Amino acid sequence: MNYNKIGVVGAGTMGRGIAVMLAAKGLDVYLSEKTKDKLDKSMKLIHISLDKQMEKWAITAAEKKLILSKIHKGTLPTHIQECQLIIETITEEFEMKRQVLKELDELCPPEVIIASNTSTLSLTELAGVSKWPDRMIGLHFLHPVSTIDVVEIVRGLKTSDTSFIQTKYFVEEVLQKKGVTVYESPGYVTTRLINVLINEAVHTLSEGVATAEDIDSAMRMGYGFHYGPLEMADRFGLDAVLAAMERLFREFGEMKYRPSFVLRKMVRGGHLGVKSGEGFFRYDPDGDRI
Repeated sequence: MNYNKIGVVGAGTMGRGIAVMLAAKGLDVYLSEKTKDKLDKSMKLIHISLDKQMEKWAITAAEKKLILSKIHKGTLPTHIQECQLIIETITEEFEMKRQVLKELDELCPPEVIIASNTSTLSLTELAGVSKWPDRMIGLHFLHPVSTIDVVEIVRGLKTSDTSFIQTKYFVEEVLQKKGVTVYESPGYVTTRLINVLINEAVHTLSEGVATAEDIDSAMRMGYGFHYGPLEMADRFGLDAVLAAMERLFREFGEMKYRPSFVLRKMVRGGHLGVKSGEGFFRYDPDGDRI
């Protein structure tokens, strides 16, 4: 299939990252949000992110201009019917996702694949809103999208072979990323494993085994992590980590998935990481460590 127009629904951290990555590949991206104000704010953050990449010599001014020219903003119905693939990236809230997916199902022709970037919710259950559940699939990108070259391709119970083959082609041939095939299970592979690691790092910190800085240094330098587990949690959002652990605990019922009390306490106190400016570490408004 010839992919040249991709819809991205939801312009939060993941939506922005996916939109920029797609635009950098030369694809026209139709980015949508619930309101014009939210979309304008997201576009401003994309400009800031690209400027920071220019400062680090990661991209040129011409590349920035090209990327921005490929990202088109609008409300949900705008241009959606022209897209060959839709990627939903809204918040991990089940009912909100169901509502958006239902709306997309009504707007898009039946041959258009609708992919959700969910990391913890049941794809099969989400697909229950569709008249054509066989076209629903999971595309779980990891943050930061532009630099991590693996994508989990998640098959729900009713995902068809055709939808899977076309999606795998899109990931591996168009995006040139490694597609990992995952059958539906809470947390899939990456979310399930990394959140347990983060939770254990929080336990290690609360027990006074080592400081936050030393825990992260040990894992970053010892195992080649881009970020240590505690800074990773800050960048994911501690509220998102807590929600993921609660879902895993609820689904599996095993004690290893029970969230750390310190994690709960930090979320209750509003220390959510980068988004609030403070988590296990402190951050400036651009998301850089202080």
